Amino acid sequence: MPFDPSVNEEIQVLPLSRLAPDGAWQVELAHDRSDHVLIWITRGQGRFLMNGHTRGFGPHSAMLFPACKLWSIELGRQCLGQVMTVPITSPVAMPDTPLHLKITDTREQARLNSLLESMVLEQSGHPALWRRALQSYSELISIQLRRLPPSGPLPPPRPSAARRLSLAYCERISRHYSSRATMADHAAALNVTPTHLTRVCKAETGKTAATLLTERQLHAARELLISSERSMQEIAETLGFGSPAYFTRFISQHTGQTPSALRKSARNARRK
Repeated sequence: MPFDPSVNEEIQVLPLSRLAPDGAWQVELAHDRSDHVLIWITRGQGRFLMNGHTRGFGPHSAMLFPACKLWSIELGRQCLGQVMTVPITSPVAMPDTPLHLKITDTREQARLNSLLESMVLEQSGHPALWRRALQSYSELISIQLRRLPPSGPLPPPRPSAARRLSLAYCERISRHYSSRATMADHAAALNVTPTHLTRVCKAETGKTAATLLTERQLHAARELLISSERSMQEIAETLGFGSPAYFTRFISQHTGQTPSALRKSARNARRK
């Protein structure tokens, strides 16, 4: 491990308001990321998708979404908090399974707040070895998360068949959303009918199986439109759409704008 890590391994702590700088869709659509994301809610409530299941959260909730795991979150208007992102390339040993922790112990709340605030000071002041310090603070947060008990009643020794199926489908979406596989194709790979998969996903997540797949594709499409210079044809091919025309219809149907108009409006908003 380098004595002071490179910028490619940069860890960040941000206010909750900067979790979705380009719009609520960045977190409300089912997606996965190349960073581990820790969301610490100090005020407010909302709902989130984790481990193939949707549940609510309230104040003093810590939610860890590991890299490459499907998730989404709906934040209430009163929500306040902080976000820590750790690149998957970082040597920090973050938990590899999603976590939801309701931290009721005021000492543990203060400890987490203190660690995050110390990280903010390091990244804003850039003292010597500040990236190394961020890694160390992140490791301490990782240890704290592993020590705290999960929120709510203890989970059953073995999840229900419905929960396992919903999770398996979410994992398939994360890996294969750009492969041109339809919801029915995923159902076949999981040895269930599309009807059964739809019913289970609706019960576990509040969304149908087709909706979850569409959300993951839409999230990827919008991110590429905003953050890359790729042509519509290149993006369509990357995401497994049969043609640029089909990609345009997909974007227009779900956003009310053509891909070109969506790209232009998003970039104009960034410059304001």
